Amino acid sequence: MELSVEFFPPKTNEGEEKLRLVRERLTTELKPAFYSVTFGAGGSTQAGTLKIVSEIHADGQVVAPHLSCVGSSKENVRMMLAQYRELGIRRIVALRGDLPSGMGHYGEFHHANELVEFIRAETGDWFHIDVAAYPEMHPQARSPASDVAFFAQKMQAGANSAVTQYFFNSDAYFRFVDEAFALGVTQPIIAGIMPITNSSQLIRFSDSCGAEMPRWIRLRLLSYGDDVASIRAFGEEVITDLCDQLLVAGAPGLHFYALNQANAIVAIANNLNLGQQH
Repeated sequence: MELSVEFFPPKTNEGEEKLRLVRERLTTELKPAFYSVTFGAGGSTQAGTLKIVSEIHADGQVVAPHLSCVGSSKENVRMMLAQYRELGIRRIVALRGDLPSGMGHYGEFHHANELVEFIRAETGDWFHIDVAAYPEMHPQARSPASDVAFFAQKMQAGANSAVTQYFFNSDAYFRFVDEAFALGVTQPIIAGIMPITNSSQLIRFSDSCGAEMPRWIRLRLLSYGDDVASIRAFGEEVITDLCDQLLVAGAPGLHFYALNQANAIVAIANNLNLGQQH
Protein backbone atom coordinates (compact mmCIF):
# COMPACT_ATOMS: atom_id res chain seq x y z
CA MET A 1 0.00 0.00 0.00
CA GLU A 2 1.37 3.39 -1.02
CA LEU A 3 0.65 6.65 0.72
CA SER A 4 1.05 9.86 -1.29
CA VAL A 5 0.27 13.56 -0.78
CA GLU A 6 -0.79 16.46 -3.00
CA PHE A 7 0.35 20.07 -2.53
CA PHE A 8 -0.45 23.31 -4.35
CA PRO A 9 2.20 25.97 -5.13
CA PRO A 10 2.11 28.69 -2.42
CA LYS A 11 1.77 32.29 -3.60
CA THR A 12 3.89 33.91 -0.87
CA ASN A 13 7.31 33.40 0.70
CA GLU A 14 5.56 32.69 4.01
CA GLY A 15 3.48 30.01 2.32
CA GLU A 16 6.58 28.42 0.84
CA GLU A 17 8.30 28.30 4.21
CA LYS A 18 5.20 26.80 5.82
CA LEU A 19 5.03 24.15 3.10
CA ARG A 20 8.69 23.22 3.71
CA LEU A 21 7.86 22.55 7.37
CA VAL A 22 4.75 20.56 6.43
CA ARG A 23 6.71 18.48 3.93
CA GLU A 24 9.55 17.92 6.39
CA ARG A 25 7.09 16.58 8.95
CA LEU A 26 5.26 14.34 6.48
CA THR A 27 8.53 12.99 5.09
CA THR A 28 9.90 12.25 8.55
CA GLU A 29 6.77 10.70 10.03
CA LEU A 30 5.06 9.05 7.03
CA LYS A 31 7.64 8.76 4.22
CA PRO A 32 5.12 9.17 1.36
CA ALA A 33 5.82 7.22 -1.82
CA PHE A 34 5.51 10.48 -3.76
CA TYR A 35 4.27 14.05 -3.61
CA SER A 36 2.24 15.65 -6.40
CA VAL A 37 2.08 19.38 -7.10
CA THR A 38 -0.89 21.03 -8.80
CA PHE A 39 -0.75 23.21 -11.88
CA GLY A 40 -3.05 26.21 -12.39
CA ALA A 41 -5.39 26.50 -15.36
CA GLY A 42 -3.62 27.74 -18.46
CA GLY A 43 -0.28 27.49 -16.71
CA SER A 44 -1.18 30.20 -14.18
CA THR A 45 1.06 28.60 -11.53
CA GLN A 46 3.62 27.14 -13.92
CA ALA A 47 6.60 28.90 -12.35
CA GLY A 48 5.41 28.08 -8.83
CA THR A 49 4.86 24.43 -9.72
CA LEU A 50 8.33 24.13 -11.23
CA LYS A 51 9.90 25.79 -8.19
CA ILE A 52 8.20 23.49 -5.65
CA VAL A 53 8.79 20.39 -7.78
CA SER A 54 12.50 21.25 -8.13
CA GLU A 55 12.83 21.76 -4.40
CA ILE A 56 11.11 18.49 -3.48
CA HIS A 57 13.20 16.58 -6.03
CA ALA A 58 16.43 18.20 -4.79
CA ASP A 59 15.57 16.97 -1.29
CA GLY A 60 15.52 13.41 -2.58
CA GLN A 61 11.77 12.77 -2.60
CA VAL A 62 9.76 11.46 -5.55
CA VAL A 63 7.58 14.25 -6.96
CA ALA A 64 4.95 14.30 -9.71
CA PRO A 65 4.06 17.68 -11.25
CA HIS A 66 0.58 18.09 -12.71
CA LEU A 67 0.20 18.88 -16.41
CA SER A 68 -3.14 20.20 -17.67
CA CYS A 69 -4.74 20.35 -21.13
CA VAL A 70 -6.27 23.75 -20.34
CA GLY A 71 -4.64 26.43 -22.46
CA SER A 72 -1.61 24.23 -23.17
CA SER A 73 -0.04 24.07 -26.62
CA LYS A 74 1.98 21.08 -27.73
CA GLU A 75 5.09 23.23 -27.78
CA ASN A 76 4.46 24.43 -24.22
CA VAL A 77 3.95 20.87 -22.95
CA ARG A 78 7.03 19.72 -24.89
CA MET A 79 9.07 22.42 -23.15
CA MET A 80 7.78 21.46 -19.69
CA LEU A 81 8.45 17.78 -20.29
CA ALA A 82 12.01 18.65 -21.31
CA GLN A 83 12.46 20.76 -18.14
CA TYR A 84 11.20 17.97 -15.89
CA ARG A 85 13.23 15.34 -17.71
CA GLU A 86 16.38 17.44 -17.38
CA LEU A 87 15.75 17.70 -13.64
CA GLY A 88 15.40 13.92 -13.42
CA ILE A 89 11.67 13.91 -12.64
CA ARG A 90 10.20 10.49 -13.47
CA ARG A 91 6.49 10.92 -12.61
CA ILE A 92 3.76 13.13 -14.15
CA VAL A 93 0.05 13.64 -13.40
CA ALA A 94 -1.72 14.25 -16.74
CA LEU A 95 -5.11 15.96 -16.46
CA ARG A 96 -7.66 17.58 -18.70
CA GLY A 97 -8.32 20.23 -16.06
CA ASP A 98 -11.31 22.56 -15.74
CA LEU A 99 -11.73 25.70 -17.79
CA PRO A 100 -11.51 28.80 -15.59
CA SER A 101 -14.25 31.42 -15.78
CA GLY A 102 -13.97 33.46 -18.98
CA MET A 103 -11.73 30.94 -20.74
CA GLY A 104 -13.51 29.47 -23.73
CA HIS A 105 -11.27 26.68 -25.04
CA TYR A 106 -8.84 23.98 -23.99
CA GLY A 107 -6.02 24.59 -26.43
CA GLU A 108 -4.45 21.88 -28.56
CA PHE A 109 -5.40 19.09 -26.15
CA HIS A 110 -9.10 18.54 -25.56
CA HIS A 111 -8.98 15.36 -23.48
CA ALA A 112 -6.51 13.81 -21.08
CA ASN A 113 -6.01 10.72 -23.27
CA GLU A 114 -4.57 13.02 -25.97
CA LEU A 115 -2.15 14.48 -23.42
CA VAL A 116 -1.12 10.99 -22.26
CA GLU A 117 -0.54 9.88 -25.86
CA PHE A 118 1.55 13.00 -26.52
CA ILE A 119 3.71 12.45 -23.42
CA ARG A 120 4.33 8.84 -24.46
CA ALA A 121 5.17 9.85 -28.05
CA GLU A 122 7.59 12.54 -26.85
CA THR A 123 9.29 10.74 -23.96
CA GLY A 124 8.64 7.01 -24.33
CA ASP A 125 8.62 5.25 -20.97
CA TRP A 126 10.59 7.94 -19.14
CA PHE A 127 7.61 9.10 -17.06
CA HIS A 128 5.28 7.16 -14.82
CA ILE A 129 1.96 8.79 -15.81
CA ASP A 130 -0.96 9.16 -13.41
CA VAL A 131 -4.41 10.26 -14.60
CA ALA A 132 -7.59 11.26 -12.78
CA ALA A 133 -10.56 9.03 -11.96
CA TYR A 134 -14.05 10.00 -10.77
CA PRO A 135 -15.76 7.25 -8.72
CA GLU A 136 -18.97 9.31 -8.51
CA MET A 137 -18.78 10.48 -12.15
CA HIS A 138 -17.12 13.60 -13.56
CA PRO A 139 -19.56 16.55 -13.25
CA GLN A 140 -19.49 17.05 -17.04
CA ALA A 141 -19.85 13.39 -18.03
CA ARG A 142 -22.98 12.31 -19.94
CA SER A 143 -23.48 9.17 -17.85
CA PRO A 144 -21.62 6.91 -15.42
CA ALA A 145 -21.04 4.39 -18.21
CA SER A 146 -19.54 6.95 -20.59
CA ASP A 147 -17.38 8.32 -17.79
CA VAL A 148 -15.86 4.91 -17.03
CA ALA A 149 -15.39 4.33 -20.77
CA PHE A 150 -13.45 7.61 -21.08
CA PHE A 151 -11.39 6.61 -18.07
CA ALA A 152 -10.52 3.26 -19.66
CA GLN A 153 -9.49 5.14 -22.81
CA LYS A 154 -7.04 7.25 -20.77
CA MET A 155 -5.54 4.16 -19.18
CA GLN A 156 -5.19 2.44 -22.56
CA ALA A 157 -3.48 5.56 -23.96
CA GLY A 158 -0.47 4.79 -21.77
CA ALA A 159 -1.22 5.72 -18.14
CA ASN A 160 0.51 3.69 -15.42
CA SER A 161 -1.95 4.41 -12.62
CA ALA A 162 -4.81 6.69 -11.62
CA VAL A 163 -5.68 8.87 -8.63
CA THR A 164 -9.35 9.44 -7.84
CA GLN A 165 -11.27 12.55 -6.95
CA TYR A 166 -11.94 12.44 -3.21
CA PHE A 167 -15.09 10.70 -2.00
CA PHE A 168 -16.73 9.80 1.30
CA ASN A 169 -18.41 6.54 0.23
CA SER A 170 -16.15 3.52 -0.25
CA ASP A 171 -18.85 1.68 -2.23
CA ALA A 172 -18.57 4.28 -5.01
CA TYR A 173 -14.82 3.65 -5.25
CA PHE A 174 -15.07 -0.15 -5.38
CA ARG A 175 -17.92 -0.12 -7.90
CA PHE A 176 -15.87 2.19 -10.14
CA VAL A 177 -12.81 -0.08 -9.85
CA ASP A 178 -14.92 -3.13 -10.75
CA GLU A 179 -16.46 -1.38 -13.78
CA ALA A 180 -13.04 -0.19 -14.97
CA PHE A 181 -11.62 -3.70 -14.57
CA ALA A 182 -14.49 -5.05 -16.70
CA LEU A 183 -13.29 -2.67 -19.46
CA GLY A 184 -9.74 -4.02 -19.25
CA VAL A 185 -8.17 -1.61 -16.73
CA THR A 186 -5.65 -3.51 -14.61
CA GLN A 187 -3.45 -0.58 -13.51
CA PRO A 188 -3.68 0.60 -9.87
CA ILE A 189 -6.48 3.07 -9.03
CA ILE A 190 -5.31 5.03 -5.98
CA ALA A 191 -8.03 6.36 -3.67
CA GLY A 192 -8.07 10.15 -3.26
CA ILE A 193 -8.69 11.24 0.33
CA MET A 194 -9.75 14.69 1.57
CA PRO A 195 -9.26 15.21 5.32
CA ILE A 196 -12.17 17.00 7.02
CA THR A 197 -10.84 20.02 8.92
CA ASN A 198 -13.64 22.54 8.31
CA SER A 199 -17.30 22.43 7.33
CA SER A 200 -18.65 25.28 5.20
CA GLN A 201 -15.66 25.46 2.85
CA LEU A 202 -15.56 21.69 2.31
CA ILE A 203 -19.34 21.48 1.77
CA ARG A 204 -19.19 24.23 -0.87
CA PHE A 205 -16.21 22.65 -2.62
CA SER A 206 -17.79 19.19 -2.60
CA ASP A 207 -20.98 20.57 -4.13
CA SER A 208 -19.04 22.33 -6.88
CA CYS A 209 -16.77 19.41 -7.85
CA GLY A 210 -19.36 16.65 -7.69
CA ALA A 211 -18.04 14.82 -4.63
CA GLU A 212 -21.11 13.66 -2.73
CA MET A 213 -21.05 14.39 0.99
CA PRO A 214 -23.45 11.98 2.73
CA ARG A 215 -26.31 13.74 4.49
CA TRP A 216 -25.35 12.39 7.92
CA ILE A 217 -21.84 13.83 7.61
CA ARG A 218 -23.11 17.17 6.30
CA LEU A 219 -25.68 17.55 9.10
CA ARG A 220 -23.20 16.58 11.79
CA LEU A 221 -20.66 19.10 10.51
CA LEU A 222 -23.27 21.85 10.35
CA SER A 223 -24.41 21.03 13.89
CA TYR A 224 -20.95 21.85 15.23
CA GLY A 225 -21.17 25.45 14.00
CA ASP A 226 -17.86 27.20 14.70
CA ASP A 227 -16.58 24.48 17.07
CA VAL A 228 -13.37 23.77 15.16
CA ALA A 229 -12.11 21.15 17.64
CA SER A 230 -15.30 19.07 17.32
CA ILE A 231 -15.27 19.38 13.51
CA ARG A 232 -11.67 18.14 13.35
CA ALA A 233 -12.22 15.30 15.82
CA PHE A 234 -15.31 14.12 13.93
CA GLY A 235 -13.53 14.53 10.60
CA GLU A 236 -10.56 12.49 11.79
CA GLU A 237 -12.87 9.68 12.92
CA VAL A 238 -14.87 9.64 9.66
CA ILE A 239 -11.84 9.69 7.35
CA THR A 240 -9.92 7.15 9.42
CA ASP A 241 -12.89 4.79 9.10
CA LEU A 242 -13.12 5.43 5.34
CA CYS A 243 -9.40 4.72 4.86
CA ASP A 244 -9.68 1.57 6.97
CA GLN A 245 -12.52 0.28 4.76
CA LEU A 246 -10.45 0.98 1.65
CA LEU A 247 -7.29 -0.68 2.92
CA VAL A 248 -9.04 -3.76 4.32
CA ALA A 249 -10.74 -4.29 0.94
CA GLY A 250 -7.45 -3.96 -0.96
CA ALA A 251 -7.13 -0.40 -2.27
CA PRO A 252 -3.57 -0.09 -3.65
CA GLY A 253 -2.91 3.33 -2.14
CA LEU A 254 -4.21 6.47 -0.44
CA HIS A 255 -3.53 9.89 -1.97
CA PHE A 256 -4.16 12.70 0.52
CA TYR A 257 -5.25 16.14 -0.68
CA ALA A 258 -3.24 17.98 1.95
CA LEU A 259 -4.21 21.60 1.19
CA ASN A 260 -0.62 22.23 2.39
CA GLN A 261 -1.47 21.04 5.93
CA ALA A 262 -0.01 18.10 7.85
CA ASN A 263 -1.88 17.62 11.15
CA ALA A 264 -4.97 15.78 9.90
CA ILE A 265 -3.00 13.48 7.58
CA VAL A 266 -0.52 12.51 10.30
CA ALA A 267 -3.36 11.85 12.78
CA ILE A 268 -5.26 9.65 10.32
CA ALA A 269 -2.12 7.76 9.27
CA ASN A 270 -1.20 7.14 12.91
CA ASN A 271 -4.72 5.86 13.65
CA LEU A 272 -4.17 3.34 10.84
CA ASN A 273 -0.61 2.51 11.96
CA LEU A 274 0.68 3.64 8.57
CA GLY A 275 3.56 5.60 10.09
CA GLN A 276 5.12 2.39 11.34
CA GLN A 277 4.77 0.70 7.94
CA HIS A 278 6.78 3.31 6.02
